[in-house]
Amino acid sequence: MRDEGQTPPEDMLPRTKEFALRVIKMFKALPKTEVAKVLGRQVLRSGTSVGANYREAQRSRSKVEFAAKVGDSLKEIAETGYWLELLVESGEVPAKRMTALLDECNQLTAILTTIHKKARA
Repeated sequence: MRDEGQTPPEDMLPRTKEFALRVIKMFKALPKTEVAKVLGRQVLRSGTSVGANYREAQRSRSKVEFAAKVGDSLKEIAETGYWLELLVESGEVPAKRMTALLDECNQLTAILTTIHKKARA
């Protein structure tokens, strides 16, 4: 739910969807080790949930509901960052291959944090 005349810093719907597609592509390219499979499934679940929750937020009926759904997106993006970090720090994926995705994850975290704070104010 957006207040009249107020728009987010950028349209997050396509950006979160693109992030989900990048996570899917990364998942498909993971090594076939058991660790990569387990961590990959976790990041696939959380990384694709960010946009789904944000889309639900856009259809919310109240400011409280909007803040709650954006909060869900924020939780999912934070979790995604954790799983991505584990993929790198466990040695399953070279850090260089994960740099762009981690950067986008951090940017989305910052944007969603700002939106969430404004929605709760």
